Amino acid sequence: MDNLIIFLDLTGIFVFAVSGALAGVRKSMDMFGVAVLALMPAIGGGTIRDLTLGQPVFWIENTVPIWVALVAAGACFFFARFIESRLRFLTWADAVGLSLFCVVGAEKALAVSGSMLVAVIMGVVTGVAGGIIRDVICNEIPIVMRRGEIYATAAFIGAGTFCALSYVGVPEQIVVWVAMGGAFLARAGGIKRGWSLPTAQ
Repeated sequence: MDNLIIFLDLTGIFVFAVSGALAGVRKSMDMFGVAVLALMPAIGGGTIRDLTLGQPVFWIENTVPIWVALVAAGACFFFARFIESRLRFLTWADAVGLSLFCVVGAEKALAVSGSMLVAVIMGVVTGVAGGIIRDVICNEIPIVMRRGEIYATAAFIGAGTFCALSYVGVPEQIVVWVAMGGAFLARAGGIKRGWSLPTAQ
């Protein structure tokens, strides 16, 4: 199970770094700016999670996540012009990263705290905080704050599903994939079908 979580964590770092790097390319940033913007969603949420939980920050203990994010940034900087629609690719890369990170964050928080409530909150933070930082740097309204967007809700579904299924004893490998799938389907429904939460009248 540990190897699966490590793989998913690095995959999430890569795709979130892609989302940040493509946002930098869309803003016509230089190579340094693209790299910095790639790092924000890739490590931002996990850094806040680890600091909140009083744990060693994951990318300081092991620098592999930094290198993974920088590779993604370099690939996007040099080859973004070959992606037909960067905005669409950014949206889906972000959706995949969100689905991976909310579950990885919940798994780590549950192991550290033993509290499902804390695990759900930290799963949401891991999934959305880095994207908020990315959007603020790009001078855009963060996705999580946009009216009608299913974003933080998708992270809540993923983290909540992980904790609920873990509590009832479902095998961990099944829990991980079901939770990620739930988060991704919720976000995909928001992107493709316009799903949204009710707003106050």
